[in-house]
Amino acid sequence: MALFCLSVPTTSRGYYSSRDHRDVVSDRAQYIGQAAYISDHPEAYSNPFFNAVPPGMFYPSLVVAILASVVASQTMITATFQLLSQIIKLSYFPQIKLIHTSKIFHGQIYIPWINWLLMTGTIVVTVAYNNTTKLGEAYGVCVILVTFITTCMVSLVALVVWHIPLPFVIVGFLVFGALDGLYLSSALTKVPDGAWFTLILAVLLSTIFILWRFGKENQWQAEASDHLALSSIVRQTRADRPAGREDTSGLRFTSSFGRASISAINGMGIFFDKSGLPDTTPTVFIHFLQKFQAAPNVAVFFHIRPLPLPTIPFEERFTTSRCLRSSAEDLQHQFFRVTLRHGYTDEVMSQDLGFQIYEQLRNFVIREGPIKGVKNTSNPQSVHFAPDNGTSPQEPTSRMPCVPSKECITTHDINERTCASIKDSPEPDAEQERVRQTLSALEAAYLDQVVYIVGKEQMRIHEVQGCKPRGWCRRIALAAFLWLRSNSGSKIANFNIDVDKLVEIGFVKVV
Repeated sequence: MALFCLSVPTTSRGYYSSRDHRDVVSDRAQYIGQAAYISDHPEAYSNPFFNAVPPGMFYPSLVVAILASVVASQTMITATFQLLSQIIKLSYFPQIKLIHTSKIFHGQIYIPWINWLLMTGTIVVTVAYNNTTKLGEAYGVCVILVTFITTCMVSLVALVVWHIPLPFVIVGFLVFGALDGLYLSSALTKVPDGAWFTLILAVLLSTIFILWRFGKENQWQAEASDHLALSSIVRQTRADRPAGREDTSGLRFTSSFGRASISAINGMGIFFDKSGLPDTTPTVFIHFLQKFQAAPNVAVFFHIRPLPLPTIPFEERFTTSRCLRSSAEDLQHQFFRVTLRHGYTDEVMSQDLGFQIYEQLRNFVIREGPIKGVKNTSNPQSVHFAPDNGTSPQEPTSRMPCVPSKECITTHDINERTCASIKDSPEPDAEQERVRQTLSALEAAYLDQVVYIVGKEQMRIHEVQGCKPRGWCRRIALAAFLWLRSNSGSKIANFNIDVDKLVEIGFVKVV
């Protein structure tokens, strides 16, 4: 956090150093060579850097000083991007747009919003301080404070991670901590003269980080009640139906959810799974079942998992598994889990997403129960990549495979492909016949409709009973978290999905 707070004053200091060479004592006196020169020439204290320059080297030294200021500022800006990306991964800050600028250096990122914020902060600080002396005092407090915090953290790591004996850690901490403490106590005397700004900025940013983490922990605790296995929510039942009734659904709620029957909805429903836990059910699917007491013929729990790599080969992106095996008599309800792993340059949310998921399900069913003569389209050699006019032939492209969309496929095409495969297969046994029926049900659901279902979670703060200071402080902190959460961008806004096929299921969680 302290490093993050240093970026604005450091950039401002770099600007001053490049434009005002008469007063740079605040950040030049820390170098040993200049300190040695001052000890021999006390009169050079007013301008140690340029007074130490040999005759005739003033302008070359000025150019070097400007370039050094630019490098230092760019280094701090890059460090700010890296630090903020780590803070986001640790759930201390809302998700914001990160741009990976290189396929070779995986950690090289750019954050447009933060870049503009740093530019604005640099201009404001430059105008507010108006001279390098006050800016140098603010910068000096930050540097010494970071040094002292680093000493404390290294001591903690030496004790907990490296398992160094406690007496050795105490000795090292007393030596370096005492030295850093002396410098810090001296630097804190400059707080009234301008160093107060960086301290207030550090407190403000730390408050935002802690508030967001506190709110996320309460949100996770409220969502923990929905981490249920699919088998604990629904169960397959043998169809004991009165004569003449056409409802062939054998799916019901378990006793914990009222044992009501679940009707079938024609089509394929793709439920976006935020957590991606393999043994749980997406929260949006649970609320969908409770609200409508119905489920699509084919329900897909779809999780998107980004990886810190430039690209993932298409044949390695998808992993598919079955969540609840359908009974031999009932193929109206099939449940699958699909995880899409992608790199930061891969375009995964495309208009063909539904067809790609359907192909992965079809290939999984074939692998699960092999049928001779049924062609598995998961062969990497059958995947052709679309040409990209913006790249050279030698440059690898990260565009998605060029697969036909749903509109390009008719019922006749799919049935003809399946029937041709069945015709070439030997005499079918019971298992092969079941696989064929599963494929037919899967194709019928896909051709009927494909709907994307996402959750719209609203959070409500638990009412405080009585005059409890702790309860009211918690309520205020959660209210600030919910305000930050409501003003941070929604991920679904970046999805390239037809809005006519998108359904949002709203639900409320009490924190």
